[in-house]
Amino acid sequence: MSAAHGRTSHCVYVLRLADSNLVLAQRLGELIGHAPALEEDLGLANTALDLLGQARLLLTHAGKLEGRGRSEDDLAFLREEGEFLNATLVEQPNGDFGDTLARQFLFDAWQVELYERLAASGDPQLAAIAAKALKESRYHLRFSANWVVRLGDGTAESHERVQASLERLWPHTVELFDADAIDREMLAAGIGADLTAVRAGWQRRVDDTLAEATLARPADRPWRWYGKRGQHGEHLGRLLSQMQALHRAHPGARW
Repeated sequence: MSAAHGRTSHCVYVLRLADSNLVLAQRLGELIGHAPALEEDLGLANTALDLLGQARLLLTHAGKLEGRGRSEDDLAFLREEGEFLNATLVEQPNGDFGDTLARQFLFDAWQVELYERLAASGDPQLAAIAAKALKESRYHLRFSANWVVRLGDGTAESHERVQASLERLWPHTVELFDADAIDREMLAAGIGADLTAVRAGWQRRVDDTLAEATLARPADRPWRWYGKRGQHGEHLGRLLSQMQALHRAHPGARW
């Protein structure tokens, strides 16, 4: 059993994936109607819907692994902040358009590499979810990478601002590749992905895009504040209060 509220490591591993998708979907949902153009507004909304769909599948799977009879809604709306295991990267505020796209690009490049490996997971349900989600994540990466190039290789102001976005967000990428006991256990069991290999593929994708965008890769900096351990900053609590308000006000309500 893991230390995360008595759940098995298998359940915690799946919850981490689910929570990152769920929180980022909520962040992108906040942007609907606020993107700089209609096409980008629709693109970000579609990405949010894809991530929400992935989160639902993963939360349902995690609920079955947990064995406590909790549904996807229970896990999404009735857990407290410290029980969420999402990466800190996805809970960062939307900021300006450069912040949003830089965050999305760094996450998308990671998720494509991760899903490519999880599609061969020894957990058949997780493998099926990853294989389906991989097609969506590749589209997400094309969208976000193309925008990073447009911003980086655009005007002097857009270049400067997206470079600053990368510098701010880069420290939050450390936890994506820093394997802990649960990551190692799931890799040994043939369920999880090798984060060393994921990092190598992610670096290639990121470096190629940054070179095309004429952007500098930020320097790596140590970071030990990990959302996947339930350690969050000031942003997640406010996000959850909005996301969970309706369900908590009307428990058990159905459309």
